[in-house]
Amino acid sequence: MNILLIHQYFLEDNDHGGSRFNEMAASWVRDGNKVTVIAGMIHYNGNEKHDDYKGKIYKRKKQGEINVIRTHVSESYNSSFLGRLWAYFSFMFSSLFAGLFLAREKYDFVLVTSPPLFIAISGYFISRIKRIPLIFEVRDLWPESAIDTGVLKSKLLIKLAYNLERFIYKKAHLINVLTPAFRKNLIHEKGVDPNKIIFIPNGADFRISEELTRSFDANGFRQKLGWDNKFVILYVGAHGVANHLIQVLDASEQLKDTNVLFVLIGSGMRKPFLIEEKERRQIENVIFLDPVPKNEVFQYILASDMGASILKKVDAFKTIYSNKTFDYMSCKKPVLMAIDGVSRDLIEESKAGSYVEPENLLHYKEVIHSYLNDPERIEREGNNGYEFVKDNFDREILSAKYLKFIEEKLFIKA
Repeated sequence: MNILLIHQYFLEDNDHGGSRFNEMAASWVRDGNKVTVIAGMIHYNGNEKHDDYKGKIYKRKKQGEINVIRTHVSESYNSSFLGRLWAYFSFMFSSLFAGLFLAREKYDFVLVTSPPLFIAISGYFISRIKRIPLIFEVRDLWPESAIDTGVLKSKLLIKLAYNLERFIYKKAHLINVLTPAFRKNLIHEKGVDPNKIIFIPNGADFRISEELTRSFDANGFRQKLGWDNKFVILYVGAHGVANHLIQVLDASEQLKDTNVLFVLIGSGMRKPFLIEEKERRQIENVIFLDPVPKNEVFQYILASDMGASILKKVDAFKTIYSNKTFDYMSCKKPVLMAIDGVSRDLIEESKAGSYVEPENLLHYKEVIHSYLNDPERIEREGNNGYEFVKDNFDREILSAKYLKFIEEKLFIKA
């Protein structure tokens, strides 16, 4: 198949962050398909273009065997809510231009992954003009998550967002959801035809974790980092409003008399505030590290004792799987799951860690102490998680399944 993917946050080589489609697209190419990606010029936690993009509206490049067209995104992206909104619209227009005038091949379908929701407009017009099916992927229930976290407040914008969402669900030929809760919401709350919906979730990239496990000296790395005699709980990901990582600082104060060390790797709008707050409170058992490329992230995971998945306590986040959870599990690390709903169900079903109620500091303290008092749980639950994701969430298998669903639903006539 010849696939056109529109993904504002498709990572550059060696970028940090969620790499779902970088890995899926690479897998599709290895299986003999062709992939062209229309992507933005700014990382989702960044605020400026790479030097080689400055002053340009678009640039063609290759990432491995994947054709990538990077297009303009406003550098106001992480400045404010209005700045981010304008950045969304700027990519909507630039991706539409690229899809119509730069991506000139004959594609079998266009796949749009959201959020942001607005790029669905680009996908719709490209689909209509090129006369190819539109596949819409829901990575987050937007605008609900933006409303619940207080990011989206304007009644007019909320109304427009819901209208756009309904329009895209109606016009899409196929809709992929990343969790069972998304599927349930679309069918029962939004009235989407169940026959349109497929389920290909996030997963684990065992190509990285298994290769590193064979060759990486995790104990030596711990010593180099000064983590000897520490119980290291690692968080990898965005430091934004939705993550509400102030709860980690609060919890750390409850555990200051233990050997627990929280290590947070990533970037985001709230990181400067968090660092300032750590220094103001003189918290010594929390370390902030800059983002690192995916391969290096796995080194830190392998050198830690637990991985943490954390979000703000709002109903919208009860429907999501956290990307980083699968990385922790693929490295045989138990998960401290501070997200209720389907993510909690995942950990409890797999017996791969413990749920802690988001923002409940006493529960953080109780759960973490239970691991300090029973260190054998670390290996047991780590192994449980690895076996569970290997059986159910191997991204290589999911990538092949994705295209099989598309072929069966759209191209094989009954």
